[in-house]
Amino acid sequence: MGKEFASAVGRWCHLAQTDVDPVITAVCDPNPQAAAWFADRVPTVKTVTANYHDLLNDGSIDAIYCAVPHNLHAKLYGDIIAAGKHLLGEKPFGIDQAANARINEVIANHPDVLVRCSSEIPYYPGAFQIMKWIREGRFGKVIEVEAGFWHSSDLDPKKAINWKRMIDINGEYGCMGDLGMHAMHVPLRMGWKPRNVRALLSNIIRERPAADGKMVPCETWDNATLACEVGSGDQEFPMVVSTKRIAPGNANTWFLNVYGTEFSAKFSTQFPKQLFSMPYASTGSQAWHVQDVPHVSAYPVITGGIFEFGFSDSILQMWAAFCDELVHGRENMKQPFYCATPEEAKETHNLFTAALKSQKEGSTVELSRASDSQTAG
Repeated sequence: MGKEFASAVGRWCHLAQTDVDPVITAVCDPNPQAAAWFADRVPTVKTVTANYHDLLNDGSIDAIYCAVPHNLHAKLYGDIIAAGKHLLGEKPFGIDQAANARINEVIANHPDVLVRCSSEIPYYPGAFQIMKWIREGRFGKVIEVEAGFWHSSDLDPKKAINWKRMIDINGEYGCMGDLGMHAMHVPLRMGWKPRNVRALLSNIIRERPAADGKMVPCETWDNATLACEVGSGDQEFPMVVSTKRIAPGNANTWFLNVYGTEFSAKFSTQFPKQLFSMPYASTGSQAWHVQDVPHVSAYPVITGGIFEFGFSDSILQMWAAFCDELVHGRENMKQPFYCATPEEAKETHNLFTAALKSQKEGSTVELSRASDSQTAG
């Protein structure tokens, strides 16, 4: 992912209207070959190191993008923030709820440091348009929401085990910690905070080959389906959130489906140019409209609207949002969709912790009860 961010800075000229120009000056990686890629490909890089404290002690560095395994989040994120460096970190912001709490404590003690969580897919034009329709109140009463992020990369049982299948490195959340922030970013931003959850978690392939060829246990959840209730009274509706590493035929599929009494909409990155919408009136028919989505996202770009939007474009848009907020502040950003926040990451921890409890008990769990139980433990 560090290479993706370096590439996005190299494509900064694609942004049509920006007064911010990020410069990558340093890279830290314990793997010399990985670090050498930046030294060879990014001319502005002056520092290449295996010790991240070299970055923290460099007064010329304003902000750090950090992508490390989940068990390192609490330590590295905390040290970065405490050093006064602005941070764009990877999800889930801690291996578990306790680690997330430690990160949030450091954030609270350094209110002048901007901290955001990486979640780029909602910057796709189709997702961006659905959010616009939600803010405009187009849907009437929301009937149901479906949100998810599906991979098929672990379908092959011969695929070697990696750290995401190890509880001590990835955490017990499994696929939820790895993919859940992406699925929950838009619902949380729209104010759709789950009150409770009934979880169905699956560990499908329970052993994989290690580097020496021997079979070792796969300890984390492959797939998760979370049935939640959102809102209350007349504004209550169900929301199904699913994260899957074993979803046959889905290479990297993010989707959001919102169904309402007056309007419904669906978007999936599986068909990135297609946006489905259905306006409804009591005297009219029920028919889905399908449109090609123009190349329009948060920040204008030089690319014409008739051309396709892709993953690297979403990274560029998110990176631009982070830099925009860092320089101008949230109230003065050039557009209103800021990056995922630590508060939103905290809400995902509340949900995933409750989901683990739900799976263990075979019951519906209130999020406040799961949070209180975790704190007491």
